[in-house]
Amino acid sequence: MPPSPPPSLPLTRDTPPAGPPDRSHAAARVALVLGLAALGLWTLHGFLPALVWAAILALALWPLYVRVARHLPAGPHDILRPALFTLAVALVVLVPLAVVAVQAAREVRDVLHFWREIERSGWPVPEIVSRLPFGAGAVTTWWRDTLGHPAGASEWLRHLDSSAFVGVGRSLGTQVAHRAMLFGFTLLTLFFLFRDGPALVGQGLTACRRLFGPRGERVARQMALSVHGTVNGLVLVGLGEGFLLGLVYFAAGAPHPVLLGTITALAAMIPFATLFAVGLAALLVAQAGSLAAAGAVVAAGLLVTFLADHLVRPALIGGAAGLPFLWVLLGILGGVESFGLLGLFLGPAVMAALVLLWRDYTQEEPGSAAPLVDARGDVLSRSGS
Repeated sequence: MPPSPPPSLPLTRDTPPAGPPDRSHAAARVALVLGLAALGLWTLHGFLPALVWAAILALALWPLYVRVARHLPAGPHDILRPALFTLAVALVVLVPLAVVAVQAAREVRDVLHFWREIERSGWPVPEIVSRLPFGAGAVTTWWRDTLGHPAGASEWLRHLDSSAFVGVGRSLGTQVAHRAMLFGFTLLTLFFLFRDGPALVGQGLTACRRLFGPRGERVARQMALSVHGTVNGLVLVGLGEGFLLGLVYFAAGAPHPVLLGTITALAAMIPFATLFAVGLAALLVAQAGSLAAAGAVVAAGLLVTFLADHLVRPALIGGAAGLPFLWVLLGILGGVESFGLLGLFLGPAVMAALVLLWRDYTQEEPGSAAPLVDARGDVLSRSGS
């Protein structure tokens, strides 16, 4: 006999029809989603900086990538164009770092040689001491008595803890290896963002619209514009400051003007940090024996920093993000304090989203008259009476 089919479930009047889930089911789904999201963030927390850096680079470089991609063949599975552009980004970052590393290695060798000379024959009085406007004689006497002979220099150097330098070197090596690994994952993520960018943007905007409505999509777009404007305002302006002040260092006769210009460009990405690099360059120029050239370096640094931080940078960042200069500055400084270097770009983006929400919330309804405010700040009326 053929096997009989399995009995079906009886449908009786006692079986309730399928209906919408109750509140307990909805709460369970929300708890499940939040739990999975928290578990995913905890799993990826070590790589979140790499993912965020890749997203920032993709947002900043996407217009340039689109222009370049038009002139390149797509290749199988559209791998060639994002791979070449990601390689270009890696070279732009790694080549200057390699140059700085080689120069730093040379400087370390010179420092070690200078250190041995101090231990052997003492530290000679720098030439700049004789050019001090006052106190040159007293400083010269103290220097000769304390550091000018081998016994005094060795006694002073003995107070330095060599084990601390060894610990700093090991920590630095560990940090370099960790940063190199994160940079590798950043490049890998950047490749996929370039390749699948349009699809990811569409999915992100759809998710924002479903979660928060049309306002959520506006906030997401505003944050993306803020990141793009912040990259232009910080990176491009910082590179411009480094280039201009590097020319000033070269004209003033500063040692290693290319290295000093690179340090200035990196420092200029943080508001008001340029002055520290300019001060270092001025000290080196003064140590070479030219106080007038050092003063010129300080004056040029103050002028370039003032123009960049008060005119060019607020126009680029504030114009793209729709933020006043105060909120741009607070977003950058607060972001750096909270998130480190990532805060340079996350801070203005968060401020842009908050300001947009505030403007939407405080916007007057159509047809309602704005309140009139007198010179003392008192609200007179809403009808103009």
